[in-house]
Amino acid sequence: MLEPSGLSLLADLETELSAGATTAQAGARLRRAGAAPELVSALLTQAELRAKARAKFGDAAGRMLFTRAGLEQATRAPVAALHARRFVEAGCRRVADLGCGLGAESLALAAAGADPHPVEIDPFTARLAEHNLGIPVEIADAETVALEGVDGVFLDPARRTAGHSDTRRIASPDDYSPSLGFAFGLSDRLPTGVKLGPGLDRSLLPAHAEAQWISVDGALVETGIWFGAVARPGIGRAALLLRAGRPHELTASADAPDPEVRPLGEYLYEPDGAVIRARLIGLLAERIGAGLASDGIAYLTSDEFVATPFAQAFRIIEELPAREKELRRALAARGVGALEIKKRGADVDPAGLRARLRVKGPESATLFLTRVAGRHVALLAERR
Repeated sequence: MLEPSGLSLLADLETELSAGATTAQAGARLRRAGAAPELVSALLTQAELRAKARAKFGDAAGRMLFTRAGLEQATRAPVAALHARRFVEAGCRRVADLGCGLGAESLALAAAGADPHPVEIDPFTARLAEHNLGIPVEIADAETVALEGVDGVFLDPARRTAGHSDTRRIASPDDYSPSLGFAFGLSDRLPTGVKLGPGLDRSLLPAHAEAQWISVDGALVETGIWFGAVARPGIGRAALLLRAGRPHELTASADAPDPEVRPLGEYLYEPDGAVIRARLIGLLAERIGAGLASDGIAYLTSDEFVATPFAQAFRIIEELPAREKELRRALAARGVGALEIKKRGADVDPAGLRARLRVKGPESATLFLTRVAGRHVALLAERR
């Protein structure tokens, strides 16, 4: 499929699918035209992956080739562009992209004006990356590759088992490829950036690095660890939110102290996951004049509404009975048929509860199941 004839077939297939043909119809046509079954399967898989990849790469996905595992770990194009900008602003001209996967970071580095040096240990993935990038990819182990002539390094350690599909997440950072110790150790030699999962154990964060958590349209996507010239002076913790393509960021030199618990006000705020993971809830609370609704639970409350990109805001309508049978009656009496359930500090399955509540009616609302001053409560609210 990497040959021009295969790429031409893929383009024809995508045109056919976009015109309304089903995958079964398109596959049958390819087989009637004499395409081998394994080629038909590969073409249909690529068409599916390209369609999924548009969420990460936009229109550029239509020129790229993917594996399922590679697409799963590939950085979204707007986030990769932010990574690349750090290196360019730090004066790095040639940047090694160790474990480049399908080439997302190298694409961004080239677009930003840097000269990427992509390295990938898996030969097949490297072939796809070469197609995506249009430049050679060195097939090598990131931990043994020579770095002469390089003035910056980016690593996205593999956090899934080897393979191109049906892989599973690796639980221990010790088993990442390349290892976390190697990745962090490069910072002794070169400006270094390391992309990791958003749920990284915070005890692993190096004391001398900048740690930045990024969310895209409310979805927490990564932890970036930055060393040397690509780390920003005086910033140890950062929460960067991309909402509809616009960046919003909270920064601090270290974890912010948690805010004080205060009585429940008229408004409840649900901080973005990046703010929570960066432990900057205290900084957010200070900005919007809020406090914690309950100790150890990441909901903020205030008497006055303050708009912020760093949290979803809700106006509390009333407190409802927390017992399930009484709660069902209360929702029915209010005609709530579209119910969003959010919970923190409550041992409940929202999907199962929603089914048991059997909500019906023209009204919509949000139900918070949480604790206030240590007490379990059910709060009916509306979005601001």
